[in-house]
Amino acid sequence: MNHPTPTLAELYSRNSKHSNYQVLARPLRALLAQDQLAISSRHEEARLDYLLARQPVRGLRLADIGGNTGFFTLECASRGAAEVLYFEGNAAHAQFVTAAARELGLEQIVKTEARYVDFQHDFPPAIDLCLLLNVLHHIGDDYGDPGLSRERARQSVLETLNRLAGSCRHMAFQLGFNWKGDRNLPLFDTGTKAEMIAFIRDGTAGRWAIDHIGIATGSATGAAYHDLDDNNVDRDDSLGEFLNRPLFLLRSLA
Repeated sequence: MNHPTPTLAELYSRNSKHSNYQVLARPLRALLAQDQLAISSRHEEARLDYLLARQPVRGLRLADIGGNTGFFTLECASRGAAEVLYFEGNAAHAQFVTAAARELGLEQIVKTEARYVDFQHDFPPAIDLCLLLNVLHHIGDDYGDPGLSRERARQSVLETLNRLAGSCRHMAFQLGFNWKGDRNLPLFDTGTKAEMIAFIRDGTAGRWAIDHIGIATGSATGAAYHDLDDNNVDRDDSLGEFLNRPLFLLRSLA
Protein backbone atom coordinates (compact mmCIF):
# COMPACT_ATOMS: atom_id res chain seq x y z
CA MET A 1 0.00 0.00 0.00
CA ASN A 2 1.42 3.39 -1.00
CA HIS A 3 1.45 6.14 1.60
CA PRO A 4 1.22 9.81 0.60
CA THR A 5 4.44 11.79 0.85
CA PRO A 6 4.36 13.98 3.99
CA THR A 7 4.05 17.69 3.34
CA LEU A 8 6.68 20.14 4.55
CA ALA A 9 4.27 21.34 7.23
CA GLU A 10 3.73 17.77 8.46
CA LEU A 11 7.46 17.08 8.57
CA TYR A 12 8.19 20.32 10.41
CA SER A 13 5.49 19.59 13.00
CA ARG A 14 6.52 16.07 13.95
CA ASN A 15 7.09 16.19 17.68
CA SER A 16 10.35 15.57 19.46
CA LYS A 17 12.27 16.98 22.40
CA HIS A 18 13.66 19.78 20.22
CA SER A 19 10.74 20.36 17.88
CA ASN A 20 9.61 23.83 16.80
CA TYR A 21 12.88 25.43 17.96
CA GLN A 22 13.57 27.39 14.78
CA VAL A 23 11.64 29.78 12.59
CA LEU A 24 11.48 28.93 8.92
CA ALA A 25 14.36 30.00 6.72
CA ARG A 26 13.23 33.06 4.79
CA PRO A 27 13.18 31.33 1.37
CA LEU A 28 10.73 28.75 2.78
CA ARG A 29 8.14 31.29 3.86
CA ALA A 30 6.71 31.52 0.35
CA LEU A 31 6.01 27.77 0.52
CA LEU A 32 4.79 27.43 4.12
CA ALA A 33 2.51 29.61 6.20
CA GLN A 34 4.72 30.24 9.22
CA ASP A 35 1.83 31.62 11.29
CA GLN A 36 0.10 28.24 11.01
CA LEU A 37 3.03 26.40 12.63
CA ALA A 38 3.72 26.16 16.35
CA ILE A 39 7.13 27.84 16.53
CA SER A 40 9.08 28.82 19.61
CA SER A 41 11.95 30.83 18.14
CA ARG A 42 15.45 30.93 19.60
CA HIS A 43 16.20 34.27 17.92
CA GLU A 44 17.66 32.68 14.82
CA GLU A 45 17.37 35.78 12.65
CA ALA A 46 19.19 37.98 15.15
CA ARG A 47 22.02 35.46 15.48
CA LEU A 48 22.29 35.00 11.72
CA ASP A 49 22.42 38.77 11.15
CA TYR A 50 25.26 39.08 13.66
CA LEU A 51 27.18 36.21 12.07
CA LEU A 52 26.80 37.30 8.45
CA ALA A 53 27.85 40.87 9.21
CA ARG A 54 31.21 39.47 10.35
CA GLN A 55 31.57 36.26 8.34
CA PRO A 56 30.07 36.18 4.80
CA VAL A 57 29.35 32.63 3.65
CA ARG A 58 29.43 32.97 -0.15
CA GLY A 59 31.67 30.30 -1.66
CA LEU A 60 32.36 28.60 1.68
CA ARG A 61 32.00 24.97 2.71
CA LEU A 62 29.92 24.84 5.90
CA ALA A 63 28.92 22.25 8.46
CA ASP A 64 25.78 22.76 10.55
CA ILE A 65 25.96 20.34 13.47
CA GLY A 66 22.69 19.72 15.28
CA GLY A 67 20.97 21.71 12.53
CA ASN A 68 17.40 21.14 13.82
CA THR A 69 14.91 22.21 11.12
CA GLY A 70 17.57 23.85 9.03
CA PHE A 71 17.17 27.60 9.47
CA PHE A 72 20.92 28.24 9.35
CA THR A 73 21.57 25.54 6.73
CA LEU A 74 18.96 26.79 4.29
CA GLU A 75 19.73 30.46 4.88
CA CYS A 76 23.43 29.96 4.21
CA ALA A 77 22.79 27.74 1.20
CA SER A 78 20.49 30.37 -0.30
CA ARG A 79 23.11 33.07 0.32
CA GLY A 80 25.78 31.50 -1.82
CA ALA A 81 27.51 28.87 0.34
CA ALA A 82 29.26 26.36 -1.91
CA GLU A 83 28.19 23.40 0.23
CA VAL A 84 26.44 22.91 3.57
CA LEU A 85 26.86 19.62 5.40
CA TYR A 86 23.84 19.34 7.69
CA PHE A 87 23.99 16.87 10.59
CA GLU A 88 20.93 16.11 12.73
CA GLY A 89 20.20 13.07 14.86
CA ASN A 90 16.45 13.65 14.69
CA ALA A 91 15.30 11.76 11.59
CA ALA A 92 12.13 13.86 11.11
CA HIS A 93 14.11 17.10 11.14
CA ALA A 94 16.56 15.66 8.61
CA GLN A 95 13.65 14.59 6.40
CA PHE A 96 12.23 18.09 6.57
CA VAL A 97 15.53 19.71 5.57
CA THR A 98 16.05 17.24 2.73
CA ALA A 99 12.56 17.96 1.39
CA ALA A 100 12.91 21.72 1.90
CA ALA A 101 16.25 21.84 0.09
CA ARG A 102 14.70 19.98 -2.83
CA GLU A 103 11.73 22.37 -2.97
CA LEU A 104 14.10 25.35 -2.96
CA GLY A 105 16.39 23.89 -5.63
CA LEU A 106 19.26 23.63 -3.15
CA GLU A 107 19.66 19.85 -3.12
CA GLN A 108 23.07 20.06 -4.81
CA ILE A 109 24.34 22.37 -2.06
CA VAL A 110 22.72 20.94 1.07
CA LYS A 111 23.98 17.47 2.04
CA THR A 112 21.89 16.01 4.86
CA GLU A 113 23.08 13.34 7.26
CA ALA A 114 20.49 12.04 9.71
CA ARG A 115 22.87 11.19 12.52
CA TYR A 116 24.72 12.57 15.47
CA VAL A 117 28.29 13.60 14.74
CA ASP A 118 31.00 11.41 16.22
CA PHE A 119 33.29 14.17 17.43
CA GLN A 120 35.98 11.62 18.15
CA HIS A 121 36.48 10.04 14.75
CA ASP A 122 34.62 11.01 11.64
CA PHE A 123 34.17 14.76 11.42
CA PRO A 124 34.77 15.87 7.80
CA PRO A 125 37.92 17.90 7.10
CA ALA A 126 38.33 21.18 5.24
CA ILE A 127 35.31 22.99 6.67
CA ASP A 128 35.46 26.75 6.18
CA LEU A 129 32.79 27.54 8.77
CA CYS A 130 31.29 25.21 11.35
CA LEU A 131 28.00 26.12 13.01
CA LEU A 132 27.99 24.46 16.43
CA LEU A 133 25.13 26.23 18.15
CA ASN A 134 23.85 25.01 21.52
CA VAL A 135 24.86 21.39 21.08
CA LEU A 136 27.78 20.50 23.34
CA HIS A 137 25.99 21.02 26.67
CA HIS A 138 23.75 18.09 25.66
CA ILE A 139 26.57 15.56 25.95
CA GLY A 140 25.43 12.61 28.02
CA ASP A 141 21.86 13.39 27.05
CA ASP A 142 21.24 13.60 23.30
CA TYR A 143 24.63 12.05 22.48
CA GLY A 144 27.69 10.64 24.24
CA ASP A 145 28.19 8.83 27.55
CA PRO A 146 25.23 9.31 29.94
CA GLY A 147 27.48 8.36 32.87
CA LEU A 148 29.64 11.49 32.68
CA SER A 149 30.20 13.71 35.68
CA ARG A 150 29.71 17.47 35.42
CA GLU A 151 33.45 18.05 35.43
CA ARG A 152 33.98 15.46 32.72
CA ALA A 153 31.21 17.07 30.65
CA ARG A 154 32.96 20.46 30.95
CA GLN A 155 36.25 18.87 29.90
CA SER A 156 34.55 17.16 26.96
CA VAL A 157 33.24 20.51 25.68
CA LEU A 158 36.77 21.88 25.50
CA GLU A 159 38.24 18.69 24.05
CA THR A 160 35.64 18.70 21.27
CA LEU A 161 36.23 22.37 20.45
CA ASN A 162 39.99 21.90 20.37
CA ARG A 163 39.74 18.80 18.21
CA LEU A 164 37.55 20.63 15.69
CA ALA A 165 40.21 23.33 15.29
CA GLY A 166 42.01 20.82 13.09
CA SER A 167 39.02 20.48 10.74
CA CYS A 168 37.40 23.93 10.70
CA ARG A 169 38.88 27.31 9.83
CA HIS A 170 36.11 29.26 11.53
CA MET A 171 33.32 28.43 13.96
CA ALA A 172 30.14 30.02 15.24
CA PHE A 173 29.64 28.55 18.69
CA GLN A 174 27.13 28.73 21.52
CA LEU A 175 26.88 26.77 24.73
CA GLY A 176 24.13 26.53 27.32
CA PHE A 177 24.75 27.36 30.94
CA ASN A 178 23.05 24.17 32.11
CA TRP A 179 24.23 20.63 31.45
CA LYS A 180 21.66 18.64 29.43
CA GLY A 181 19.50 21.78 29.44
CA ASP A 182 18.58 21.07 33.08
CA ARG A 183 18.63 24.14 35.32
CA ASN A 184 19.35 21.84 38.25
CA LEU A 185 22.65 20.84 36.60
CA PRO A 186 24.56 24.09 36.08
CA LEU A 187 27.83 23.83 34.17
CA PHE A 188 29.07 27.08 35.66
CA ASP A 189 29.23 28.14 39.29
CA THR A 190 28.01 31.71 38.80
CA GLY A 191 26.09 31.35 35.55
CA THR A 192 27.51 34.58 34.19
CA LYS A 193 28.63 35.51 30.70
CA ALA A 194 32.03 36.46 32.06
CA GLU A 195 32.52 33.00 33.57
CA MET A 196 31.57 31.25 30.32
CA ILE A 197 33.77 33.56 28.25
CA ALA A 198 36.75 32.86 30.51
CA PHE A 199 36.04 29.11 30.31
CA ILE A 200 36.08 29.14 26.49
CA ARG A 201 38.98 31.61 26.18
CA ASP A 202 41.27 29.81 28.62
CA GLY A 203 40.25 26.28 27.60
CA THR A 204 40.88 26.82 23.87
CA ALA A 205 44.00 29.00 24.08
CA GLY A 206 46.45 28.10 21.33
CA ARG A 207 43.77 26.29 19.32
CA TRP A 208 41.20 29.02 18.68
CA ALA A 209 41.27 32.81 18.57
CA ILE A 210 38.07 34.56 19.60
CA ASP A 211 37.44 37.14 16.88
CA HIS A 212 34.04 38.32 18.11
CA ILE A 213 31.62 37.67 20.96
CA GLY A 214 28.00 38.55 20.29
CA ILE A 215 25.82 39.56 23.21
CA ALA A 216 22.03 39.83 23.04
CA THR A 217 20.44 43.10 24.08
CA GLY A 218 16.89 44.39 23.92
CA SER A 219 14.03 42.25 25.18
CA ALA A 220 13.00 38.62 25.21
CA THR A 221 10.73 39.30 22.22
CA GLY A 222 12.93 41.70 20.25
CA ALA A 223 16.60 40.98 20.82
CA ALA A 224 19.61 41.91 18.69
CA TYR A 225 23.24 40.84 19.04
CA HIS A 226 26.08 43.33 19.47
CA ASP A 227 29.79 42.97 20.15
CA LEU A 228 30.75 42.40 23.76
CA ASP A 229 31.48 45.54 25.76
CA ASP A 230 31.51 46.70 29.36
CA ASN A 231 27.84 47.64 29.18
CA ASN A 232 26.42 44.30 28.04
CA VAL A 233 28.66 41.74 29.72
CA ASP A 234 26.57 41.50 32.90
CA ARG A 235 23.87 38.86 33.07
CA ASP A 236 20.40 40.22 32.28
CA ASP A 237 17.85 37.87 33.80
CA SER A 238 14.98 39.72 32.12
CA LEU A 239 16.14 38.18 28.82
CA GLY A 240 15.96 34.59 30.00
CA GLU A 241 18.69 31.96 29.94
CA PHE A 242 19.01 31.52 26.18
CA LEU A 243 19.65 35.17 25.38
CA ASN A 244 22.35 35.33 28.04
CA ARG A 245 24.41 32.78 26.09
CA PRO A 246 27.29 34.53 24.28
CA LEU A 247 27.70 33.86 20.57
CA PHE A 248 31.39 33.15 19.87
CA LEU A 249 32.97 33.61 16.45
CA LEU A 250 36.19 31.62 16.53
CA ARG A 251 39.16 31.33 14.16
CA SER A 252 41.35 28.24 14.13
CA LEU A 253 45.02 28.57 15.09
CA ALA A 254 45.75 24.91 14.31
